[in-house]
Amino acid sequence: MKQFTLLIALFLAFGSFAQSTEFTIRGKVTDSKTNQPLPYVTVILLSTSQKAKEVSSDDNGNYILKGVSGDYQLQVEFMSYKTCITDSFQLNQDLVQNISLKEDINQLKEVNVIAPKSEVELKLDKKVFNVGKDILSRGGSANDILNNVPSVNVDLAGVVSLRGNSGVTVLIDGKPSILAANNGLSQISAANIEKIEVITNPSAAYEAQGGGGIINIILKKNSMKGFNGSLQAGIGNPANYNVNANVSYKTQKINLFSNLGYREINIYGYNKQFQRNINNGVTTILNQYNDTKINNNTGSIYIGGDYYLNDKNTLTGSYYRSKNMGKENTTYNYNYLNANNVKDSVISRSEKYAEPQIYNVLELNYAKTFDKKDKKWTSSLQYVFWNDNENQYINQQRTYPDPSPVSNLYTNDIESSNDIFIKSDFVNPITENSKIEIGIRSDLRAIRSDYYTILDDILQNQFTNKLKYDENLYSAYFQFGSKIKKFNYLVGIRSELSDIQISDRKNTFNNSKNYINLFPTVHLVYNLTPKTDLQLSYSKRINRPRFWQLNPFSGLSDLRNLTVGNPDLNPMFTDSFEFTVLAKPGGFSINPSVYYKHTTNFFEYIVERTDANNFINTPVNLGTENRYGAEVSTTYNPTKWLRLSLDFNYYRFRQEGNYKNVSYNAEDQTWLSSFRSVLKFPKIISADFSFRYRGKNQGVQTLTEAQYIANIGLSKDFLEDNMSVTLNVNNLLDSQIRKRETTTASYYLQSENKSQGRYVNLTVIYRFNRAKSEKDRLPENM
Repeated sequence: MKQFTLLIALFLAFGSFAQSTEFTIRGKVTDSKTNQPLPYVTVILLSTSQKAKEVSSDDNGNYILKGVSGDYQLQVEFMSYKTCITDSFQLNQDLVQNISLKEDINQLKEVNVIAPKSEVELKLDKKVFNVGKDILSRGGSANDILNNVPSVNVDLAGVVSLRGNSGVTVLIDGKPSILAANNGLSQISAANIEKIEVITNPSAAYEAQGGGGIINIILKKNSMKGFNGSLQAGIGNPANYNVNANVSYKTQKINLFSNLGYREINIYGYNKQFQRNINNGVTTILNQYNDTKINNNTGSIYIGGDYYLNDKNTLTGSYYRSKNMGKENTTYNYNYLNANNVKDSVISRSEKYAEPQIYNVLELNYAKTFDKKDKKWTSSLQYVFWNDNENQYINQQRTYPDPSPVSNLYTNDIESSNDIFIKSDFVNPITENSKIEIGIRSDLRAIRSDYYTILDDILQNQFTNKLKYDENLYSAYFQFGSKIKKFNYLVGIRSELSDIQISDRKNTFNNSKNYINLFPTVHLVYNLTPKTDLQLSYSKRINRPRFWQLNPFSGLSDLRNLTVGNPDLNPMFTDSFEFTVLAKPGGFSINPSVYYKHTTNFFEYIVERTDANNFINTPVNLGTENRYGAEVSTTYNPTKWLRLSLDFNYYRFRQEGNYKNVSYNAEDQTWLSSFRSVLKFPKIISADFSFRYRGKNQGVQTLTEAQYIANIGLSKDFLEDNMSVTLNVNNLLDSQIRKRETTTASYYLQSENKSQGRYVNLTVIYRFNRAKSEKDRLPENM
């Protein structure tokens, strides 16, 4: 009897164990027509005897569910698609269930909306902003697109900042580019850009450069089979003419892509400055006014192709070339007064500036996949070579009280560079929920700057020199990521060896900097609900001075207000912490985050006065900076045709440092905010409106007043959605003006700068053999 009772107990225990054993259901959700994966689709596991389980598909349309043995059905739901309920199936082993969703034509007709890909995607280590349908940026440049990205700002000089921090690295297709400097992003047409990746706390797989984070600009490539493309043309006021052609051809073995573009734009601006100087007890006043007209014309070509060696090996080659001619005419008027505001003298100065620039990129990529899911090896080789020729023709004359002879000043600066970038990355899943990533990279740069100055036919030795700059970086990284139930983690370490040399022909400086650093990163994620993740991250970053921050010669446009580089500048290091709530898209989403950054050896531009009462602006290493803040991004879809978004960023900082026995301490707080509304009625019209505000900001010397800007755009489709016509008005309120004040014991500076007023663009896009909803293949998908 005891043996029988024991047998029954063992049988029941075995049955209970069998019932509790979980099996895995995995698969991919795709569009039935385009076969494109659908992210963030709701997948529900239904059972009459078990509680329903719900997950969302990931960025690639993949989903994973688990359940005990039994009979089940899958219910799959996504906006503007028909709800799919599968046939009943028995779960007694691991299964693969791929699902194709069909568009709900009746629903689409009812609301006249085609659901586009989400403008914002939230990923583990970054936010992705899809800009292909951005009405406000059509006919514009990369600067216009970045200014429509939350928490990103491009100022009047082309300096990019993220959350108010200008120590941000800007990449193009994941690689550094000289176009990220000196307002070069204005040369990239908005029509060539597919998306913007904003990475506030990068993992070890990314280069450590950029204490403020990384912004990655992804250019377009096509993925549609056959011959297809698009043509774009636009006009604007002030003059803004642009044409762009994107043509591609794809078969089973090759994918050929090309893009041709041309843009010409006129920009009108001014600068007003007031100076009060006290020198040896004598007060002098200067009222200065500059009037500027800029003309830029840029032509670009981008050609390349993929060759599919087989289903697991792809070789890609491409060539990009842009030729830009920048012209600038500026008149300067200097009115000097004494302490009693009585006119003392007037000087008139005019400048004609011309800068032809040629930029070339040759790139070769290789990608290999394996039978094991998600196992991948990628390698790339990039050669970048560019040159520009900066010419300044300056005339100056005193017109009051007694006219003086006209002096003629000519400066020439020929800059060139040869850069090589080599990169290789390997990703290997070692278990179902764990993977390792390893990679190596080399960045080799050689920049030369040869400049000279002639004043009234006499060579000026103090402004004549040749600069040699070599920067060689060697890096390697290792990452391990895993998932334990609802907990995900990714830990990594990156090592970078820096070998930097800067010298000049006159041997006035010869600096060599060699150092090796370790950069750990940690990303922790907890899946609170199927649609909400909590993320805590840490990374160590470096900000190496850029070439233009080291170059002591930067032109002589205004001798009274010079900006020069500092060849002795050292890198600064940042420890970055961030906590974020990642709520996946739905009718309403809110994504708050808090962050803290501690920076040592930080550098800042310092204004110094010369004996001649002129001013020099130069970067110097000071001390430490502590920056902390909070950011909230919200999106609300009250209807299928309206999307509202509001972004708010508040931060506070404290800077402490000394330079030349002078203490430069500053503590301040400010905030940034943007609002955007998008209405989409494709059969009628689409509209887009945005408003951005940036609070005033006090630096170690200078106070910058608050700024705001509003943009509006309208778009309508014709010819069965093959043609789109867009009208947008940027800087609607003509408010893009920067006002600054610098106050010290011996001088006071006040300035007002306006680089561009209100401008209107009209753009027409025609697509052939390419539907409006079809997206371009991105470089990381190669």
